[in-house]
Amino acid sequence: MSQSAVQTDQLPALQHLRQHWRDYYELCKPGVVALMAFTALVGMLLARPGTMPWMALTVGNLGIALAAASAATINHLVDRRVDARMKRTQGRPVASGTIRTSHAIVFAAALGSLGLGLLYTLVNPLTAVLTGCSLIGYAFIYTLYLKRATPQNIVIGGAAGAAPPLLGWTAVTGAVEADALVLFLIIFTWTPPHFWALAIHRREEYAQVDIPMLPVTHGNRFTCWQILFYTILMVSVTALPFVTGMSGWVYFIGAMALGVQYLVHAVGLLVSDDPARPMKAFGYSIVYLMALFAIMLFDRYLPHMLELIT
Repeated sequence: MSQSAVQTDQLPALQHLRQHWRDYYELCKPGVVALMAFTALVGMLLARPGTMPWMALTVGNLGIALAAASAATINHLVDRRVDARMKRTQGRPVASGTIRTSHAIVFAAALGSLGLGLLYTLVNPLTAVLTGCSLIGYAFIYTLYLKRATPQNIVIGGAAGAAPPLLGWTAVTGAVEADALVLFLIIFTWTPPHFWALAIHRREEYAQVDIPMLPVTHGNRFTCWQILFYTILMVSVTALPFVTGMSGWVYFIGAMALGVQYLVHAVGLLVSDDPARPMKAFGYSIVYLMALFAIMLFDRYLPHMLELIT
């Protein structure tokens, strides 16, 4: 085949990408991936304060983000029929038919292969393996099986979503250390109250597509109690960085202040019938996690900043 013929064959693919790049971008769930990348970055910076591990910060975070985007794309693929029946998700690229299933499969495979390849060759094998396990856990174990098998799906499957700060830590250190597991536990306990608030808001849609989310199987009242219990557990877990000496008083005071506000939202779900309450709690949960990790980072680097000033 001549060079001109090859170039001609490539034109449709290039035109397709130019026309649909926003749809491919949406397949990656950029908001979710950005939050995961942020917590991974915090894990990297907490692992070795005062140093600047450039390879982990750049290539490591890129590899973790690409793998997360691959998992998000696989989630679009697996849930395409369900998404098409739910108001919140019916406009997604694969569900609406904007992106073909075959194209999404190739896109997910390319993202995952590139991300894991970068981590294995330029960061360290441990981070690549753990990232691969997280990808499989979310994209296949949770999305394919747990989501449809048990109302505790988000509790069990939350382990995959809690991995980024641990992955960031191992990208710098090459080892799984106790403080990294504390960061993992914080997000692990945050995930159920975060997602169940959204599930309450979308209860009827989940029921319509036979997804056994906790509000569907046990009702809103039971779910609100579970949100409160998990919020209490989460706030307790957020004290561990202070207890173990990883963080100081600035973090502890900030974490408790944020936790009290989260508890206000959790109690509000129990005592109020306001239909806007679940989404207010859901919105705060995202702000909470970002603020918590930002305060943790500020607390850890505060001595270094004071040294520079003095």
